Amino acid sequence: MDRGRQAESSLRERKQRRAREAIIEAAHGLFAERGFEGVTVSDIAERAEVGRATFFRYFGDKQEVVFADTGELQEVLAEALEVPGSGPIGDSLPAALALVRAVVVSYMARLTADPDAYARHERLVASHPELWARSLTKQRQYAEALRDLLAGKGANAETAALGAEMGLAAFYAGRAIAGDDPVLLSSAVESVFDRLS
Repeated sequence: MDRGRQAESSLRERKQRRAREAIIEAAHGLFAERGFEGVTVSDIAERAEVGRATFFRYFGDKQEVVFADTGELQEVLAEALEVPGSGPIGDSLPAALALVRAVVVSYMARLTADPDAYARHERLVASHPELWARSLTKQRQYAEALRDLLAGKGANAETAALGAEMGLAAFYAGRAIAGDDPVLLSSAVESVFDRLS
């Protein structure tokens, strides 16, 4: 690809990222102001200064915006893949849990970096059954991503499945221990992993 096409592609990608971020920001602002039910896709598009077609290019519905992934999980998973290991995990549950712990704790730290935003998100999800259901589906996807990460690091199928599920369980237990307080969540999850090891 020549320089002109690269610059054009880069500019297009930046514009797309800005449009997506504007939609997310507009949606969350409107949800905070009017409540989830009081906001339509048209409201979000208008606030973000994009058309409805642009909204639907990035999101299937307004529920999807609530769970918009800003790429943080993918970044954490990519970082975990880059960590040099002493060899394939194989059937070593302690090795699998060490990797899962690093991923889950790092992801929790990113999610709770803005405690107020995290708390608003959790309140919004908890107050709407349809969002709660979507949240559970998303969490299953996280478990699958952890399982794939472990398999990519050489864990056998049983160890990958067990490590991934224990990672998700550590998150649930940490959330219960912290009372879902974003300030306490990362350390609570760490303490659960300490108990597991």
